[in-house]
Amino acid sequence: MTFDLARIGDGLAFAAALDDLGAALDASSAVVVSSPPGTGKTTLVPPLLASRTAGRVIVTQPRRVAARAAARRLAQLDGSPLGTRVGFTVRGERSVSRDTRIEFVTAGVLLRRMLDDPGLDGVDAVVIDEVHERALETDLLIGLLGEVRELRDDLALIAMSATLDAARIAEVIGDPAPVLEHTVPAHPLTERWAPSPVPRLDERGVTRGFLDHVARTAASGARELATGDTLVFAPGAWEVAEIARRLRDEARGFDVRELHGQIPAAEQDAVIRGRAPGAEPRIIVTTSLAESSLTVPGVRLVVDSCLSRFPQRDSGRGMSGLVTAGAARSSCVQRAGRATRQGPGVVIRCVDERTYAAAPARPTPEIATADLADAALLLACWGAPGGTGLRLLDPLPSDALGEAQTVLHDLGATDDDGRATTEGRALARIPVDPRLARALIEGTELVGAELASGVVALLGGDIRVPDADVAAAIVALRGGRGPDARRWAEEAERLRRFAPASRGSGRNGRGSAAETPAASETGAPGAPTLHSSGRNGRGSAAETPATSETGAPGAGRRGGVDDAGLVIGLAFPGRIARRVEQTADGAVFLLASGTRAGVRGPLAGAEWLAVADVARASGRAAAGSGALVRAAAVISEEHVERAADHLITDRVDAEFVNGRVAARRERRVGAIVRSSVPVRAAADEGRAAVERALHRDGLGVFTWSDAADQLRRRLALLHRAIGSPWPDMSDAALADALDSWLSPEIDALATGTPAGRIDLASALRRLLPWPAAVDFDALAPERLEVPSGSRIRIAYPPADDPTARPVVAVKLQECFGWAETPRLAGGREPVLFHLLSPAGRPLAVTDDLASFWSGPYAQVRAEMRGRYPKHPWPEDPWAAAPTRHTKNRAAREG
Repeated sequence: MTFDLARIGDGLAFAAALDDLGAALDASSAVVVSSPPGTGKTTLVPPLLASRTAGRVIVTQPRRVAARAAARRLAQLDGSPLGTRVGFTVRGERSVSRDTRIEFVTAGVLLRRMLDDPGLDGVDAVVIDEVHERALETDLLIGLLGEVRELRDDLALIAMSATLDAARIAEVIGDPAPVLEHTVPAHPLTERWAPSPVPRLDERGVTRGFLDHVARTAASGARELATGDTLVFAPGAWEVAEIARRLRDEARGFDVRELHGQIPAAEQDAVIRGRAPGAEPRIIVTTSLAESSLTVPGVRLVVDSCLSRFPQRDSGRGMSGLVTAGAARSSCVQRAGRATRQGPGVVIRCVDERTYAAAPARPTPEIATADLADAALLLACWGAPGGTGLRLLDPLPSDALGEAQTVLHDLGATDDDGRATTEGRALARIPVDPRLARALIEGTELVGAELASGVVALLGGDIRVPDADVAAAIVALRGGRGPDARRWAEEAERLRRFAPASRGSGRNGRGSAAETPAASETGAPGAPTLHSSGRNGRGSAAETPATSETGAPGAGRRGGVDDAGLVIGLAFPGRIARRVEQTADGAVFLLASGTRAGVRGPLAGAEWLAVADVARASGRAAAGSGALVRAAAVISEEHVERAADHLITDRVDAEFVNGRVAARRERRVGAIVRSSVPVRAAADEGRAAVERALHRDGLGVFTWSDAADQLRRRLALLHRAIGSPWPDMSDAALADALDSWLSPEIDALATGTPAGRIDLASALRRLLPWPAAVDFDALAPERLEVPSGSRIRIAYPPADDPTARPVVAVKLQECFGWAETPRLAGGREPVLFHLLSPAGRPLAVTDDLASFWSGPYAQVRAEMRGRYPKHPWPEDPWAAAPTRHTKNRAAREG
């Protein structure tokens, strides 16, 4: 039985484009569809495909609430019960049957389903909706489906969005795929600006003053609105709740509703259905969920905070988290468009025009900012480590990918070649971050399935953690009755089914999760089981269970949550932290990864914490550390050793400082120093410290005597002028040849001899090449004998200056009798003379005495004869010999 497209499409603008879409599908099995929000493409394209094929049509949505809502809407228009012809599958909820023709899913569900069914047997078409959001899972799905279609040319693929880079999408999914652009006449939109008198954001996030401003603006605008409902955009569920609470006080006579992914499905449906005839006008406060994923009927006024929340990776600290910042202009345009879907509308933006113009044009693709551990594991399981061979809209950033692959290798999820291991495939089937999946599996053995699944459910969800205290939050959730408590309990119960059999049954004494496996949201039954011995081959968790006095893991103490820190530590051992500074507002903790972060509230007094979430921050809350802990639990030092055993070191660190070897024995957890005491370095440790200092700081760590420096300069000149066999005297060459000339001295330093007592001249003589060394003093003498009989010291150039010349500073009269300039290095290197007056003042500089005698000497002679009449100034100095008086004088002065 086909779908009645005429009935389903009654009143939907996209119905006019169905014939064009059918023609495009006749020409190509891959099509790109671009159409404004609210035109009906999500409702009409799937039944069109179902009417053309015999198999199932899969439609992906970036959010669970959108998948559920779209399925309910289409089933209602089709007149069939939900779960029969039209169904949905999202995390923790599934409503399908054997006869289901159209199934709405989140992108993550389809990705994990493809790991078990890479050929998508029984599926004839896939629709990827909301591609413009550039969610990470959507981008990955495009790459994987492209590879599937190389083997299945019958699989139809449609990429849809309200606004997208159609040409780029078409190039990736086809060769290229045809693009169907459907436009509808736009109703007039009036733009207003209502900038806040207080800042929108501070170091803690959205300010309460700004939330007050948004609520007042929405209440005032709703009162002015003659007809229709008001839609208010906030960055997250907490801000939605806060604005809604204020509106219920300020906007009497209005039906204030919340719309986001955390409220029950029934409440979501009530908002999406629209206002009943005669009912009070509504003010709906929502997140970006209503930008394009959901259509709220009856809206004529949009109040936009112009804020957005998105995942961002902090490459400097190697961690990721949610960041609140100004929304991209394209997102703001989509939000405003919700006011003009059914007629003229108004948008009030809670910023000024300059701030709006300075916002980025488009949101950054999530693939460029998010943590990639989950994505890298999925790609490894697919057989394309790092995305190799896949056609992706953007490549995975190399730095973030490298960090993710290191995480997976440390978890035992991938081998040395980046391929998924058996353990990695088991982790991939658990729909949480692979680090949390590992914590669920190992934590179940240590503390029981109830606490392990409860902690993972909290960390993997979007529930706020008051005072950053995970253990206290779990206690509150266990006793709570609100929507947060209900969602957390449902998620924890779902995760419990993925946990392996444990030796304890948890606080309630229930049987292990493995005894009652349930079908996962991908449709594949059974829970994964790990057979590894833990990270890096350490003993299994069952060898050291943390049982309480009652015998049940996790039972007793503070409602069985005192071991929450161990579960967090198993997931994020690099975030185990120790208090290093107490401040007036809290404390600063040092994480094993090397990051420092501020902690406020009750956790500030703990010695050790296992940190689940830390984000960049400034101001007093971060205490100058640049980061703030947002979720953590106290962890005992015993549990630190269990969770982070691969980060624990006990070693002697020796350093060569101030001319001596100093050593300390340090016990560390990553960057955290647990203890440090001075010790005497062993010979090999001391030698390594000296060699590190030499390679790091060069030979400047020594004090060079004049004799050693002069010897090095003489050898350097011969190496420059002659080359082999004379050794290279550069810092780099000497550092590379330490064993051949400095080994005994390094051994002496390593055992405590001060650097000042090291004779480098004797060490350098080990480099003299024999038998050529016999001629060393002749080729590079220390002193040069001049015609007067004086032996003048030669100033050799520095070893690192290849252009400088050897210099002799001598009184001019002592050179009478030299017709030519003497040369060193076997005649290869002329001496540069600094000729001086009888009083020792400079007269001339030359390396060519013959030219000097025949030219400039005449002028020097004319000037100096009158000033120094007692000294000889012959006209032919090259032929003259120094007088006895000059020789004796020179002998005294030389």
